[in-house]
Amino acid sequence: MIHDYLIIGGGIIGLNIARALKLQNKEASIVVIEKESEVGMHSSGRNSGVLHAGFYYSANSLKAKFTRDGNASMQKFCTSRGLNINKCAKIVVAQNDEEVEGLEELKKRGDINGVELHWLSKEELNEKFPLIKTQKKALFSPTTATVDPKVVTLEFKKYVQELGVEVLTNTVYEKRVYEYEIQTNQGFMKFRKLINCAGLYADKIAKDFNFGHKYVIIPFKGIYLKDKHNVCGLTTNVYPVPNLANPFLGVHYTYAVENNSKIGPTAIPAFWRENYRGFDNFSLSEMVQILYYEAKLFITNAFGFRSLAIGEVKKYSKAYLLNLAKGLTKPLDMSGFDSWSTPGIRAQLLDTTTLELVQDFVVEGDEVSVHVLNAVSPAFTSSIPFSQWVVDNYIKPHV
Repeated sequence: MIHDYLIIGGGIIGLNIARALKLQNKEASIVVIEKESEVGMHSSGRNSGVLHAGFYYSANSLKAKFTRDGNASMQKFCTSRGLNINKCAKIVVAQNDEEVEGLEELKKRGDINGVELHWLSKEELNEKFPLIKTQKKALFSPTTATVDPKVVTLEFKKYVQELGVEVLTNTVYEKRVYEYEIQTNQGFMKFRKLINCAGLYADKIAKDFNFGHKYVIIPFKGIYLKDKHNVCGLTTNVYPVPNLANPFLGVHYTYAVENNSKIGPTAIPAFWRENYRGFDNFSLSEMVQILYYEAKLFITNAFGFRSLAIGEVKKYSKAYLLNLAKGLTKPLDMSGFDSWSTPGIRAQLLDTTTLELVQDFVVEGDEVSVHVLNAVSPAFTSSIPFSQWVVDNYIKPHV
C-alpha cells in the first residue's frame, strides 16, 4: 500500500498535521508512525501544560502569531472534547527596577501581537493575589491557562483516528530505502509525501532526505519540584521577567490543572537525546556528538552558555531551586514541594554555523518530504495553527 502522507512522530505536532491534512482531504490515506507504545511519550506529554498567551515573542516571529491563535484554538478544542482547563491566568513580576523595564518590553510585544494584557499596581496585585510580590507593577495575562498535556495529546490521537487517520505505535523509523520508501522495524512503507515530526530525532531523519545539514538537536532536561496538594496556596502561574536573549523563561510557579503547584523547570544540558534518568536509552554516538557541541558552546560561551549551564546544574539542589522561586512571592509554606516531576527533554535546535540556539520554528522540505526541525516551546500551545501553516506552506503546494 502507498500512503498519501506518512507522518513520523506521534506528538502534538504530528497529530495536528494529520488532523489538518484530513480535514482538507477526507479521502487522503494518512498514517502516523510512533516509535513508542503510545503517543505523547516525550515532549508533548512531558511539558508544563501551560497554554501561553503569546506576549514573549517579537512581532515578526512565527511564535507570536501561532501562540496567540493557538491558545484560543487549544482552549476551544479542550472545551469541545470535555477536557479540563484551569483558567488560572499568569502574573509576570519584576524583582528590581531593571526588570520593570523588561515588563514594559513584554507589554509592548503583547500589544503589537494583539494579546490581552493588563497592568497591576503593587496595591492591585496585593488585593487580587496577596501571596505574590513585585517591584512597582506586574503584568496580568488573563488568557494563560493550564491543561494536562498527556490527556490532550491522547485526545488528539483519538480525534484523528475518528477522522480516519491510521496511528501505528511501536513502529520505529530505521532508514530511507528509496525516494518514496522507508524501512521501519515493522517492515517497508511507501508514501507520496513524508512529514518528519520526530522531535528529538528530527535532525537525524532530515539528513537522510538531504535537509537540516547545518543543524543539530541539543537536548535540555527539564524537571519540576512538585507541591502535590498545593500547600503553598497559589492560584495562578507566577513568572519572572525572562532573559529574552535565550529561549528559556526562568524558574517560575505553575498552577496545574490537577490543583497542584510546580516550581521549575530546569534547563540542564543533557548528554544524549533521551537522557531522562541515569543511563536510560544511553547512546554513545549521541553523547559524543552532543558533548562535542556542548564543549564548543562552553569554551566560546556562545549566548552565555557557560553561565547558563553552571546555573542550571545548581538547580539539581532543591534548596537552590526553592530560593530562586522565593523572589517571586511573599513567604509561602514550601513544605509541600517534596517530590520531583517526571523529567522532560526539550529538543532545542542549534545552528552549527553560528553556534546560536534557534528560537523560532524551522521547517524545510520539497515535493518528497517536509521536516519540522524546530518546534520548541510554545509548540504545544501553538500546535493547531502551526500545523495548519506547515500544511498550507510546505505540504499542499507540492502535492
